[in-house]
Amino acid sequence: MNKNSNKFGASARRIAVTGVLSAFSILLSLIPSLGYIPVPPLPITITTMHVPVIIAGILEGPVVGGFVGLIFGLSSLYTAATIFAGLPTAFVFLNPLVSVLPRILIGIAAHYAYSGINKLIKKKSIAIIIGAVAGTLTNTIGVLGMIYILYARQYVDAIVSSSETPVVVKNLFTFIFGGIALNVVFEILLAALVCSPIVYAVERIKKR
Repeated sequence: MNKNSNKFGASARRIAVTGVLSAFSILLSLIPSLGYIPVPPLPITITTMHVPVIIAGILEGPVVGGFVGLIFGLSSLYTAATIFAGLPTAFVFLNPLVSVLPRILIGIAAHYAYSGINKLIKKKSIAIIIGAVAGTLTNTIGVLGMIYILYARQYVDAIVSSSETPVVVKNLFTFIFGGIALNVVFEILLAALVCSPIVYAVERIKKR
């Protein structure tokens, strides 16, 4: 009886966590001011939409992480077709290989990075940070990588044609990936700062 109760409780918790984090992914995707946070005076915008996916992967494993990532990806595809349809580069996110596939991999990468480090050094705080790093890099490199493979020339041409100042592009790879370093640093810091307290809080609830 106790085993059945424990299994039911774990399943109910997993469903609840999946639902809440999926809802946050959709919310962040649909509200640009929440999903993309500018950092004045720096010329960067921090993406926050990958954070619920990382949390899902760390807390509930690769399946739940992949599912929440799928919700994030589908939301991204939807917003590319609606809210951001007027943007010159929105067309690339209409392809699920760009908008959906890398997002599914976020939670999976975060889970295995977290669990591997946690088993190796037995330091949960460091493991959470490594999971956040892995998930963030998977999102950024996965999306830009698919854009480079599938749409490099069209993507660059769209950015250049919409620019108010003349831009000479000598190398497509450098142009697409060259400006992400600062963004990635801030996104990793954000993910680590948000994920750590949430993971610890949910883990404490699990133990009760």
